Amino acid sequence: MSPARPLVLGHRGSPRRARENTLEAFAAAREDGADGVELDVHRSRDGALLVHHDADVAGFGVIAEHDAAAVRAAFAWMPTLAEVLDECRGLLVNIEIKNSPKDADFDPGETVAAGVVDLLAARGGEDRVLVSSFHLPSIDRVHALAPDVPTAYLFAMRPAPLDALAAAGRGGHRAIHPFFGVLADRGAATVVGAAHAEGVAVNAWTVNEAEEMIRLAAAGVDAIVTDVPAEAVAVLT
Repeated sequence: MSPARPLVLGHRGSPRRARENTLEAFAAAREDGADGVELDVHRSRDGALLVHHDADVAGFGVIAEHDAAAVRAAFAWMPTLAEVLDECRGLLVNIEIKNSPKDADFDPGETVAAGVVDLLAARGGEDRVLVSSFHLPSIDRVHALAPDVPTAYLFAMRPAPLDALAAAGRGGHRAIHPFFGVLADRGAATVVGAAHAEGVAVNAWTVNEAEEMIRLAAAGVDAIVTDVPAEAVAVLT
């Protein structure tokens, strides 16, 4: 395996092998040979950090409106962030803080960001993590509280990649996480080169086709987030 290949991060684990964002999916990603995983974090009413993509669960309601015990009683498969970090020891864990003014559990006080920092500190810095968010104030809060915890600005079609890079640089963030579709054939290497010149990594999501993996690897991206980590490892080896 070439040391220059991009890291492979399982998107919510290995979601085509097990229910996404579960301990089983994260264990499967390790089995697949992934270098790490990506996951999503929301808060319960009593402040627990729960790993789930959406703010709500169908037929149950908004997670933040219920105590963790009630959520876990209803959905035993939903892990806490601490449980996932235990399961993923030795792997890189990309913790995405889900926080948007459009979300039912929007957290303007950035309590989730603070909670993530507190958890990582309580664990003694033993975890390999990268904390990302579409909501710039969330990663700004993490960086303000714990400058040594690497943070990343996550984005899709807006802002443009170079604008996102500038925002990341101003905030002291160590990576940008663009949707792979905004890294056009001739533009990917330009974005990667500009980012690397600033000491910022480029981790693209969600890359499931072999030709896109090869193209982005050739452009020099640092990591790809994928639903098919085993296939990505095979393609990039």
